Amino acid sequence: MGLGIRALIMVSMTICALTAVANAAEGTATYYTPPYVPPSCNGYQNDGVMIAAASDAIWGNRATCGRSYRVRCIGATNQDVPQPCKGTSVVVKIVDYCPPGCQETIDLSQEAFSAIANPDAGKIRIEYTQV
Repeated sequence: MGLGIRALIMVSMTICALTAVANAAEGTATYYTPPYVPPSCNGYQNDGVMIAAASDAIWGNRATCGRSYRVRCIGATNQDVPQPCKGTSVVVKIVDYCPPGCQETIDLSQEAFSAIANPDAGKIRIEYTQV
């Protein structure tokens, strides 16, 4: 492959990555524990453990059911665990509704939360994008 084409591919990949970061929304996340069924979106269907419940901020009258979001921890919401983030992201599928009064944007499954942050934090600041 020619040097010019390689350079063009690298520039295109960089632009795509920067666009994805620019489109990320910020919010907060907590977690809930099993059992995860029946969720609001799918009844008793087993959607695995990389799942989440959406709050009114993104629920959209069930519009988010089945959508996937990449979620990344960006910081603490309290000083009990000042550095909760693990530096990774996780993709979760929205399968449930976090009822009114929900104090976060996304309520992650315990497994999804643990993949990106220390569960002792309880609540974290996040960036999330639909994928």
